[in-house]
Amino acid sequence: MAESDSGEKTEEPTAKKLTDARKKGQIARSKDLGTFFVLVGCACAMLLMGGSLAASIAQMMKRLFSFSREEAMDVNALFKIIDEGVTLIIAPMLWIFAIVALAAFVGNILLGGMSFSWAATAPKASKLSPLAGFKRMFGVQAFVELIKSILKFLVIFIVSYLLLSGLFEEILGLSRESIPNNFAHATTMLLWMFLVLALSIGIIVVIDAPYQVWNHAKQLRMTKQDIKDEHKNSEGSPETKGRIKRAQYEISQRRMMAEVPNSDVVITNPTHYSVALKYDAAVGGAPVVIAKGVDQMAIHIRTIAKEHNIEIIQSPALARSLYYTTEAGDDIPEELFAAVAQVLAFIFQLNEHKKGKAKRPTAIPKTLPIPDDFKY
Repeated sequence: MAESDSGEKTEEPTAKKLTDARKKGQIARSKDLGTFFVLVGCACAMLLMGGSLAASIAQMMKRLFSFSREEAMDVNALFKIIDEGVTLIIAPMLWIFAIVALAAFVGNILLGGMSFSWAATAPKASKLSPLAGFKRMFGVQAFVELIKSILKFLVIFIVSYLLLSGLFEEILGLSRESIPNNFAHATTMLLWMFLVLALSIGIIVVIDAPYQVWNHAKQLRMTKQDIKDEHKNSEGSPETKGRIKRAQYEISQRRMMAEVPNSDVVITNPTHYSVALKYDAAVGGAPVVIAKGVDQMAIHIRTIAKEHNIEIIQSPALARSLYYTTEAGDDIPEELFAAVAQVLAFIFQLNEHKKGKAKRPTAIPKTLPIPDDFKY
């Protein structure tokens, strides 16, 4: 009892808890994963489209600085030259923006998926509270972010040192190359160094992404009492559900008892089970079970039947079979047609005999044709 009443969040979040958290925008997110994809995407975009962009810029600059005196005196010609220059760089710039945007999108939905929540953008008083801000500054999350920042610095510092050491001779050799080849060589070298540095952040991402998933699950953990309360709120308390079920049962029993006077026969075993049947010859079809009961309910059915002069037939095997294979309002199973037909035939002949229109029918056989699968 002490464990169940404790406030320790030891239980995994339920499906409803996870769904509610997602609606509020509370999902696992790694900022470093998004940053990693953006930086790598930017480096790849520059390596793929950098040459085309540089050539377009060079062509644009050449055109801007080579117009004639007549063009310089013509405003329309100047705007045309500017328009031609801008047009040259639009295509490579759009490709670069598209690659970076795609990388940013993938990096931000890779962990936690897509989530659109207005609740996450709503203002919160806790964010304006100095006390809450102080707790965030010196809390566990702030400490984790500090450790991550230190690790980022160390990783980038070490990788930068290794790159510069390995490329030191090649960097010095740029001074011996001719212009503009040395500029192209230096740009390519810088882009590859940028790509390697961006990829080095993956070391942090490999640590941060699993941590964010674990921390998110930890924040959503529930106490045993939380699970009980959630179950109670979503499905109702066991006491309330019990009262509703009892009320529904009582209503159904009253409705069933009200149909007993309309039955043609009540079949009993003779003490524990009672089943009331009705057959409408005008409509046809199969006989219908309109009421059934066991023990006290069975006695009640027989009492009502006696009050309304409904014939009561003792057939233990048939009574048990009907009780266990049907519900009130069901047609009797096809396998029991022959047995029930003998009972109904006896009842109809007995009613004719009471009216003086026929002789007294012979008694129902003690053994009725009931399949072995329907014997209880």
